[in-house]
Amino acid sequence: MATQISEPVAVAEAGAVVDRIRVSVPARGLRHDLRAVGIVWRRELIRFRTDRLRAITSLVQPFLFLFILGTGLSRLAGGSLPHSGAFDFKTFIYPGVLAMSVLFTSIFSAGSIVWDREFGFLREILVAPVSRAAIVVGKCLGGATIATFQGVIFLCLAWFAHVPYNPVLILSLVGMLLLLSFTLTAFGVMMAARITQFQAFMALTQMLVMPLFFLSGALYPLNGLPAWLTVLTRIDPLTYVVGPMRHVVFSHLSLPPFAAAAISARLAPTITWAGWAVPLWLSLGIVAVMGLVMMAIGIAEFSKTE
Repeated sequence: MATQISEPVAVAEAGAVVDRIRVSVPARGLRHDLRAVGIVWRRELIRFRTDRLRAITSLVQPFLFLFILGTGLSRLAGGSLPHSGAFDFKTFIYPGVLAMSVLFTSIFSAGSIVWDREFGFLREILVAPVSRAAIVVGKCLGGATIATFQGVIFLCLAWFAHVPYNPVLILSLVGMLLLLSFTLTAFGVMMAARITQFQAFMALTQMLVMPLFFLSGALYPLNGLPAWLTVLTRIDPLTYVVGPMRHVVFSHLSLPPFAAAAISARLAPTITWAGWAVPLWLSLGIVAVMGLVMMAIGIAEFSKTE
């Protein structure tokens, strides 16, 4: 004779099963999200370590700009530079090329989001019991770390641009590179949050990255420009890093006092807003705020992602 199970007993057993399933899902919390940030950060480092070709090719363009373009422009601009006998044009473009060494790496690190979306890996991350903010923060920190490492490699070549290996100078440049890398990665994450095809992301970055570089004053001083070009340079976030980097580099050059003053006034003018000189700390603060705002936009966009 079959044993009949009463309805209350069946409901109780079903409830017990549901309770066991709920217990198996870890609860969200700050500690859990920090662990997720660390996992996403480590994943970015592992991907970069296994892709040696990417690490090499990302340094090719800065090499070309510094040693080929820098040498060629030295002959063209040598006569117009103040005290050109005591100054090399490669020293002038070195801070801009140093910023360039982290520019492409930061943007392309964020582009891996589109790649993960195309191959379905992003969906597995998004269904994990972690906040979308933890994923975006981990991505930004991972891209910033990788790009800063690339910049440090290029920083080792400072001697070829007649930039001294001063500890204060090196630490200052590394800090600025880290800040710039974070902001650029956040910019890339913001763009990649809603793009579904990697080709579209590459086309968009090519349309935006090079104007960001050329408008930053990496290859020319930001004084005596037309009004329309001055406005464009002031809304470029790279401007507020390249300028302080060049100022720090010039302050550590071994030049005669009269030559240093003339060169700084001509080639490293202070960034101004309608005649008001922007302090260095405010320039770097602007870059940090831009990075945080773009990261917040990226988090908001990811929250809408299905």
